[in-house]
Amino acid sequence: MQLGMVGLGRMGANMTRRLMRGGHQLVVSDLSADAVKQLSGEGASGSSSLEDLVSKLKPPRAVWIMVPSGPPTEQTVERLAQHLQAGDAIIDGGNSYFKDDVRRAKQLAPKGIHYVDVGTSGGVWGIDRGYCMMIGGPKEAVQRLDPIFKTLAPGQGDIPRTPGREKLGGTAEEGYVHCGPTGAGHFVKMVHNGIEYGIMQAFAEGFDIFKNAASKELPADIRFDLDLPDIAEVWRRGSVVSSWLLDLTAMALTENPTLSDYEGYVQDSGEGRWTIQAAIEEAVPADVLTAALYVRFRSRQQHTFAEKMLSAMRQKFGGHVEGGEGAGGAAGGAKKTA
Repeated sequence: MQLGMVGLGRMGANMTRRLMRGGHQLVVSDLSADAVKQLSGEGASGSSSLEDLVSKLKPPRAVWIMVPSGPPTEQTVERLAQHLQAGDAIIDGGNSYFKDDVRRAKQLAPKGIHYVDVGTSGGVWGIDRGYCMMIGGPKEAVQRLDPIFKTLAPGQGDIPRTPGREKLGGTAEEGYVHCGPTGAGHFVKMVHNGIEYGIMQAFAEGFDIFKNAASKELPADIRFDLDLPDIAEVWRRGSVVSSWLLDLTAMALTENPTLSDYEGYVQDSGEGRWTIQAAIEEAVPADVLTAALYVRFRSRQQHTFAEKMLSAMRQKFGGHVEGGEGAGGAAGGAKKTA
């Protein structure tokens, strides 16, 4: 099948390569001429502009966008819409907000252009492992694009079949699923990433407890000097918490048990915030996911004013002198309780 790919970053480039391996014809575009040249040398057809890319595609066309969410995606969709026609499809495989998908689909509808949103998970490993895809959009467009999704997906592999799944059918076992109308794909991916925040935070806190089990503040008989790489490794084998995230954790700890190469500054890509917003709109308690998001915010600061307030109150009501406070505090380090 022929497909246009706009955006040749790590994800877009690797998806292009996986599709070409599967026999598809790719026409590529990127702001970087070098990126286009690189993929052209690997078998893709290069283009000099979005208009040029569209001209090299045969109707009904399909153009996959892999650019940053927000204004870059918005501008790309608007420019493509100027050159596409009824029956063509725009596929947004980035991390767009699902409400933006719904709005764009409505804007494109009068021209008969289909808008398909694909929440894509797989990262830099996807070129070999395949990409898990959560798809939203009109049924006819999704069905036409099935050969693309099937090639990008990981397939059943050696994962044991869920008991009773043989009665249900569908493509979920292959690693991709049509979740519903436009916006549904990115909605499911949004919550997926919110859950990911929570799982990552749970692992991070658990291993922090392990690391501090050797603290000199603890009595000697309950002080443990634990081998973190070994714990991560043994959990990978038969434990109920085994997962790909644990695999990556074990890899990082094996490479550097103290994680000294990392600062601890943790960014968020937006989906965590949107997940919490959706929870608020639906009046659904999301304690763990909310806390995990806030920890990421906290990681980008030194000490917040709120923490200073807590320290000040502790000092005032109980005479607690926090680490870093001057020795000349009002209470002079007196031991009080409250």
